[in-house]
Amino acid sequence: MAPIAVLDTAALIAWPLEAMRGGIVLESQKVELGRVAPERLLVLEAADLKWHSPNDDSMGKAEEMAIGTGDMAGLSSIDLNLLALAMEHEATLFTDDYRLQNICEKGGIPWATVSTRGISSIWSWEIRCPGCGAEQEIPSQTPVKKGDFGVCNACGSPLRVKRKN
Repeated sequence: MAPIAVLDTAALIAWPLEAMRGGIVLESQKVELGRVAPERLLVLEAADLKWHSPNDDSMGKAEEMAIGTGDMAGLSSIDLNLLALAMEHEATLFTDDYRLQNICEKGGIPWATVSTRGISSIWSWEIRCPGCGAEQEIPSQTPVKKGDFGVCNACGSPLRVKRKN
C-alpha cells in the first residue's frame, strides 16, 4: 500500500493525474489553483483527490512548530494548513517549499520534493531590524502581506527575516 500523501500546489500543477490519485489536499488550494493555473483545476476533477481541512489540534501543533523554527513569518496560510494535514494524517508532505521542508525535517515529519532538489540543511530564522539590529519576537501568525513583519519598536525601521548564524 502506498504511503499517504499530502500534496502542495506545486504537485497539483506539475504532476500527472496518476501520481496524484488519492492524495490529500486543501479546499483552499482550489482558490489558489484558480488564480495561478485555472485550466489545471478542471483536470483535477478526475484525480480522485481527498479534499480536507485540518482540525484545530493539528493547526495548533503546526503553528508551534513553525514558530519554533522561525519559519512562521514566511509561510502562507495554505502552507501552514498543509503542514497540519500532514501531521494529522501521519502523511508525507510533497512540497517544493523550503520553509515547509525545514519544519518537516526539524519536526520529524516525512517530506519529499515535487520537482526541486530540496533542502540540504536545517535553518533557523529570526526577525531583526536592519536599522538598529534589535531582534524581534517571531510572529505567531503568518503576515497578512508577504514580507510585512511590521516595524522595529526601537527605531521604526521595517523588520526583516534573517537566517540565524
